[in-house]
Amino acid sequence: MGRQIESLAIEKGIKITAIVDNENEWKEKLNDIKKADVGIEFSTPKTAIENIKKCFHINIPVVTGTTGWHNHFDKIKKECIDSGNSLFFASNYNIGMNIFFALNKYVAGNADFLKDYNISIEETHHTAKIDSPSGTAITLADDLINELSWIKKWVNKESENKDELGIISFREGDVTGKHDIILESEYDIIKLSHSAKNRKGFAHGALIAADWIIGKKGVYSMSDLLKL
Repeated sequence: MGRQIESLAIEKGIKITAIVDNENEWKEKLNDIKKADVGIEFSTPKTAIENIKKCFHINIPVVTGTTGWHNHFDKIKKECIDSGNSLFFASNYNIGMNIFFALNKYVAGNADFLKDYNISIEETHHTAKIDSPSGTAITLADDLINELSWIKKWVNKESENKDELGIISFREGDVTGKHDIILESEYDIIKLSHSAKNRKGFAHGALIAADWIIGKKGVYSMSDLLKL
């Protein structure tokens, strides 16, 4: 993702003040980093939190797309607000995927009609993806659980329990990202599907978010940007 964002930023004439890949480079390039209007953070679950905090410490708005650290989100959100900083977080920056999120919420809003359906999510990504299930799949699952009172939790496997939402994860080749929401009853099957054709769409969305958050304070998401 870092390379995709770098390439697209150059293509769009956006100046990159620094590219940081490790702790030493944070120290070596600090003066250049401080010249930035915004930081874009795509790393790993283990390093994302410290990267975000470093941006807070030098008062740079930060856009992050790293997933797998959600259990620390409330703490980071509080630190952002208390320190008067800016954080933009999304599990998926693809614009079409965020329309897909809105469709998922719309379907879940018709809860009374869904009790006859077994609902599951399937997600497929490239073999190098670290977290499982994907952050996007978790977002889809959480949105369903928030609306459907009989589902209490998601599990990263197939499930026939009415109170569990099964997320089935596949890691195959160089698949950019595919997510299916499957609703099956004894009468029919409904499938909502989104497939990312390439990673450029994620970079495009991240750059839009980076431009949008400049001058704002607080914590934001794609629903704020797109007004979905």
